[in-house]
Amino acid sequence: MIVCPQPQAAEAGLEVLRAGGNAVDAAVVTAFVQAVIDPQMCGIGGSGVMLVHSAKDRTDTVIDFYARAGRQVSPHQWEAIFIREAADRYGYVLEGWVNDAGYQSVGVPGTVAGLAEALGRFGSLPWREALRPAIKVARVGCPVTGNVAGNWLVDHGPDVVPYDRRLQWTAESKRIYTKAGLMYAVGELIENPDYAQTLERLAEFGAEDFYRGDIAAQIAADFQANGGFITTDDLAEYTPYVSKPVRGSYRGRTVVAAGPPAGGLTLLQMLNYLEAFDLGAAGWPSLEAARRRVEAMGWAVAEREAHLADPRFADVPVEQLAAKEYAAAARAAHDSPNTTHVCVVDGEGNAVSLTHTLGSSSGVVTPGLGFTYNNYLNCFDPRPDRVNSLAAGKTRVTMMVPTMAFAGDRLEIVLGAPGGTKIVTGVLQSLLNMVDHGMDPVNAVSSPRIDFQGDVVQAEQRVPGDVLEGLGRLGYRVNRRPFSYDSYFARAQAIRVHEDGRLEGASDPRKDGGIALST
Repeated sequence: MIVCPQPQAAEAGLEVLRAGGNAVDAAVVTAFVQAVIDPQMCGIGGSGVMLVHSAKDRTDTVIDFYARAGRQVSPHQWEAIFIREAADRYGYVLEGWVNDAGYQSVGVPGTVAGLAEALGRFGSLPWREALRPAIKVARVGCPVTGNVAGNWLVDHGPDVVPYDRRLQWTAESKRIYTKAGLMYAVGELIENPDYAQTLERLAEFGAEDFYRGDIAAQIAADFQANGGFITTDDLAEYTPYVSKPVRGSYRGRTVVAAGPPAGGLTLLQMLNYLEAFDLGAAGWPSLEAARRRVEAMGWAVAEREAHLADPRFADVPVEQLAAKEYAAAARAAHDSPNTTHVCVVDGEGNAVSLTHTLGSSSGVVTPGLGFTYNNYLNCFDPRPDRVNSLAAGKTRVTMMVPTMAFAGDRLEIVLGAPGGTKIVTGVLQSLLNMVDHGMDPVNAVSSPRIDFQGDVVQAEQRVPGDVLEGLGRLGYRVNRRPFSYDSYFARAQAIRVHEDGRLEGASDPRKDGGIALST
């Protein structure tokens, strides 16, 4: 089974499974197709993290391929133009939006290296074959889906560049993604032969070409000519990191997730906080469950801002912060006063949870290459000497959190989501819905959702008014949003594995969704 927000990509991955490929093969193929059909959410100019479970070895591995700041950045370069932190805690607002769009917003891309590492380490499919479905889609061209058009049209607020401007930030992006300055409508075909040609070159010469070959030379020349921070040395020295996930437990289940700088630690802290409460008896939605969710979110977000960083640049005391006792102390103290995802489970029980992203996308396309780059520097703190401050070679904090839960040694749940800072709270609530409230995956990812990043509780229209009024009486500011299925929230993807091997999956209805099952 495969679940992801793009049905066409899920179908491509399913064909790999039907042909005898494993979960990693399918995830990589799906990711490359996603990169073509959802080109501002993800792409080969982006970054991500993959959690792999090997059924045979009973091992769990994280491959992180985050975009990193180039060697030419300086911790002080944006200090004088800092305005404020974004209201949703996703990034920082600077004069001219230089960290949000344009060449200076781009980090050294990691997606090509990361997918190649995963395929070489765990896959069985030849590299050229892994790229073939994406090349085919790129050659034909991509009709604009409701998901893509919806993302372009959503008002993301005053803290980020509006999409109609983002798509036209560079002349090459404007040429590909607009017609006479207007965005394409749903169903209209976007042709991008340059992207197909780039993918064909990658298929022929390997991932190495992106970092040390002809593609690398074109990337570096473009960035150096336009004031960006990516050099030939930055590309040549890029390598993914392979590590073990962070591990915790919740109601007798083992929970594994991608650790710092990703959101796994934040997720475990929220679960630890909530484990002391009988959420199942409270039901969802209810005031008691909403109150506890909000408390856990508020505490863990504050912890994230105080401690979470790239562990290669800062000491992140994971063991201490993830301890049950640490959350117990927090409970006592409290009582006193544009990304995509794919989940895969194959017939052998191997599993993948993969999140990859362009951030919000930079609006930068190198002439002749066809793909858009990430804007990964937008979430570095522009103020020096802070845990998440900008530094050469560093990656910033992300709330991407590929997650799996195990009942004993048995894989039970595979989870993940796109959605910026709302990813962790979306994965959290989907997991709570399955574990505490007995929901199947469809109801778990579809159920009314709230989010609290330390300022205002954001709630979907479907959350009952008496619950929201109760939160107000407890002292929280609440915003009841206008949509019943609001794209403000993360778009969770989930697979549940039953004891008899039966699979249930769900793709969040807040955007397009695809579920592909081979029987």
